[in-house]
Amino acid sequence: MAKKKILFICGSLNQTTMMHQISLHLPDCDCFFTPFYANGWVDYLAKRGLVNFTVLGGPMRRQTEDYLKGHHLPIDERGATNRYDLVVTCSDLIIQNNIREKRCILIQEGMTDPENLLYHLVRWLKLPRYLASTSTHGLSHGYDKFCVASEGYRDFFIRKGVHPQKIEVTGIPNFDNASQYLINDFPHRHYVLVATSDARETFKLDNRKEFIRKALEIAEGRELIFKLHPNENHPRAIREIKALAPHALVLTEGNTNHMVANCDVLITQYSSVVYIGLALGKEVYSYFDLNILKALLPIQNGGTSARNIAEVCKNFLN
Repeated sequence: MAKKKILFICGSLNQTTMMHQISLHLPDCDCFFTPFYANGWVDYLAKRGLVNFTVLGGPMRRQTEDYLKGHHLPIDERGATNRYDLVVTCSDLIIQNNIREKRCILIQEGMTDPENLLYHLVRWLKLPRYLASTSTHGLSHGYDKFCVASEGYRDFFIRKGVHPQKIEVTGIPNFDNASQYLINDFPHRHYVLVATSDARETFKLDNRKEFIRKALEIAEGRELIFKLHPNENHPRAIREIKALAPHALVLTEGNTNHMVANCDVLITQYSSVVYIGLALGKEVYSYFDLNILKALLPIQNGGTSARNIAEVCKNFLN
């Protein structure tokens, strides 16, 4: 019998590595991968480089393409070549035309954006979900199963309106085994790590000067390391940091999880790496309420989430 075919729709590098890990537990299937894509006028904008601050273009798409090629994974751009038995996607902010009639499994990537005014406007006025960014993750209902990070997130998404019967608490790869990051070759130890976010690039308010000053206050003279979000305007961010914290080390690349593992204090904005810090018992600061984040903390299951999600896939294929 012919093998069942699965299309994995990737996005950011974090999402892409999740998809790859899931596929490794489906050896009896033909797994293909595609960078995230869109239809209609959003696709028009993407092809002209006008949405390069998203996973549809720019550095985030290049990282995904480099990862897929570097790991020699089968690429089916836009899922155009094959007929698929199942689609696994990392985002439902856009449901692509060619997967609307397919069985589909949605994977939670990590933290979702706050429910701000734009989120409520999108829901009240039934505007396109992507206008509110990841705060509307899961609200398309255009999938068969939604694999989430924890029981806390199950309750979180149900409160937002996701159908309970569609949710499977599987844990999510990259956030389910924080202790693994303690073994690393990052050369620094016992510092204050600041993980920035691409708030301005995604049209959110961000008083960066105030944020840097707060980081200096928390550091109290300790070594300060800034790890910039890959989607940020790096030259601008570096200038801002050096103007207020000239002795701080500013990094634009590297394994952020390893940096979190080696720090004493983690300062974040909207970054999902806050969960790695919490799981490792770090002193953590975030724009989100820490009590809420602790209730949402992804399951630490020793790195078995990818296998759990693959079992959900197998159940649909069977």
